[in-house]
Amino acid sequence: MGNLNKVIWHFAPFKQKHFFVIVLLFIASIAHGQELEPRNYANVPKNMNAIGFSYSFLKGNVVTDPALPLTDFKITSNNLGVAYVRTFALANKLARIQVIAPFVIMAGTLQVNGHDTSGGRTGFSDMRVRFGINLFGSPALDKKDFRAYQQKTIVGMSVVVSVPTGLYYPDKLINIGTNRWGIKPEIGVSKRFKHVYAEAYTGIWFYTNNYDYLNAKILKQDPLFSIQGHFSYTFNNQMWLGLNGNWFAGGQTFVNEKSTDATLHSSRIGGTFSTPITKAQSIKLQVNTGAFETRGLNYTSVMISYQYIFF
Repeated sequence: MGNLNKVIWHFAPFKQKHFFVIVLLFIASIAHGQELEPRNYANVPKNMNAIGFSYSFLKGNVVTDPALPLTDFKITSNNLGVAYVRTFALANKLARIQVIAPFVIMAGTLQVNGHDTSGGRTGFSDMRVRFGINLFGSPALDKKDFRAYQQKTIVGMSVVVSVPTGLYYPDKLINIGTNRWGIKPEIGVSKRFKHVYAEAYTGIWFYTNNYDYLNAKILKQDPLFSIQGHFSYTFNNQMWLGLNGNWFAGGQTFVNEKSTDATLHSSRIGGTFSTPITKAQSIKLQVNTGAFETRGLNYTSVMISYQYIFF
């Protein structure tokens, strides 16, 4: 059993007047396809910069790979993140680029073949880069002209790239990084009804192969489909409160071309509260949990983040 534990876990040393409130940075979670981030396609001024810092706490079963022969996998994870956003004009449309870098401190217990084991991980997770453009209903306006803009319906698209920068041990089952690239094309629609803001996104994650899975095995994963929806209410002081939900399916895995006969099929729900603290700063609280799942991903997440806007 000692050798098996070493394969699974390896302890690492803990080596619009206030328009800024609708610019929201999302920090990558442990699970791909688990984004529950509202207002990704909301209109904001061009030539705007935003920097954000976040802390999130996760607890529960976060198995994201159906190929893993694990049961009762429960962790606690403390995640730190930094993100940067830049908006600009592209063909007279509003575009934006986002970069997110998360750091994870994780510890947990699980069962393998009926035996208990435990361990931890500390290190950077995979960085994410997102490019998005609002195709309709969202002109690229400067800060001055934006103040008179009233958003109605916006249609946008984006591409999210997961870069394999995270900590990865080729001989371990549990890792923070994925050791592979991921790309998700997505399309989103949003509409404002006075104080109510509604939106929906849908996209598909595509993954490259991991050629260093458990010492030179090849891990392949089918595309993972996701859809998410958000409803929020904005108060007169520009605070807002939202309800979030998503659903995703697919992602069957293969090890050395042999199917594991397991796919992901889950949904999450949660809420978001955001409030300005100055004209250029805001804080946001997010809570979400598993609504239903077929394998893993039954965890609760709480995140608080701060962002600062400048031109």
